[in-house]
Amino acid sequence: MNPPLMDAAIAAHRFGLGEPSLAPIGRDARDWLLQQIGPADPARGEGLLDTRGGLALIAAERERRREARNPPPGMSAEQLLAGHYRDAIAADVRSHLLTPALSPRPYAERLQLFWVNHFTVSLLKGATRGLSGPFERDAIRAHLAGSFEEMLFASTTHPAMLRYLDNVQSAGPDSRVVEFEARRAARTGEGRRVTGINENLAREVLELHTLGAASSRPDAGGRATYTQADVTAFAAVLTGWRVAVEGPARELPFDPNWHEPGPKTVLGKRYPEGPDALRLVLHDLALHPATARFVCGKLARHVVADDPPPALVERMVAAWMRTGGDLPTVYRSLVESAEAWDPTPAKLKTPEEFVVSSVRVLGGAERVFARGDGAGIGALGQRVLAPPSPAGWSDRAEDWLGPDAVWKRVEWSTRAGERAGRLLDARALAAQSLGPRLTPTTQQQLERAADGTQAVALFLMAPEFQRR
Repeated sequence: MNPPLMDAAIAAHRFGLGEPSLAPIGRDARDWLLQQIGPADPARGEGLLDTRGGLALIAAERERRREARNPPPGMSAEQLLAGHYRDAIAADVRSHLLTPALSPRPYAERLQLFWVNHFTVSLLKGATRGLSGPFERDAIRAHLAGSFEEMLFASTTHPAMLRYLDNVQSAGPDSRVVEFEARRAARTGEGRRVTGINENLAREVLELHTLGAASSRPDAGGRATYTQADVTAFAAVLTGWRVAVEGPARELPFDPNWHEPGPKTVLGKRYPEGPDALRLVLHDLALHPATARFVCGKLARHVVADDPPPALVERMVAAWMRTGGDLPTVYRSLVESAEAWDPTPAKLKTPEEFVVSSVRVLGGAERVFARGDGAGIGALGQRVLAPPSPAGWSDRAEDWLGPDAVWKRVEWSTRAGERAGRLLDARALAAQSLGPRLTPTTQQQLERAADGTQAVALFLMAPEFQRR
């Protein structure tokens, strides 16, 4: 058992996102965390669109593109289109950072950040513009305290995911729309505009969101076995799930004209034709032992260590399987596992975590994140809301410790020191925030700092602040 103050420091910086003082946590750090488990708080910020508003923005952009073919006198097409999504994206970035920076429930916000990265939708693909923020709020935040199955269904069918992974272009080979296109092409001599099934979403749901990478041997390493035939069959289940950007909004984005008719067999189980099949497939995937192991392992790696203790992961998997993927139960099992409370800081903060935790400790979140430009996080190598691939951002220290990346952190810390060094006593702040994790070496460096600016920069770059 750790002393209460050490547990408070672990709760604040490993499970949470950093605190300026450990005093409010009290003597029972586990209870402080358990009290935070529950529905997510509303996202902070102004000018935030819901999913319907994001789709309306996309529809308006399409109209502008039509107008750009014949722009008004004195205006170029570029001028007409410029900045259409700028305000919405800036509001989403500001909210994405401001909400965890100001939240009184940092453990809940850490979980939110994990799931947003697990179910990645990236602004690097233009099709997600206007929908990335609504996806985070409507598909992830709204289901933070539900079951994994609920979050999986919400994320898979959200317009942002359907557009990001190209399911809007996926049509069954025997669907009505493909049949219509074949007749049109034969009549006009033009090429087909709809070509067939796209497997991107099916593959990523299996490999990145649920089962993990397929194994060539049954149950090898606790992984599921699935084949290319399973991916193709699941892609057929997903045909018809697409986005109606214009026209009346549907309750769920399913278009039967694009759906592949007939039953499909995925992982050895037969599913019916139609939209209900997707819910059935996702239900079975959510309850699959390989999904429990893959996702619990990722969550343990995110919170505790790059290579989490196997006993910790097993305890989380048992909680998952016992409750059918009830997320609050899994969150509690993580907090209640002794392995998660090793006092040695084992996780390097990603650039986003580093900046958010710095702002939580130093204060001034509204000012730092006011512009919605990411507050320099992009320069640290992690552009906000824009992961490089559907796999999301890396959660391992080795990918964030290159010489240039470390130097960028020094530069950011120095600028933070210039802003806050005259207002804060970094020596006292370090002791209050880190408690017994503050090492004599860092204490000595802070005492010898030339001024407040340097002291703040040294505090932020201290190993016990960079790692959690």
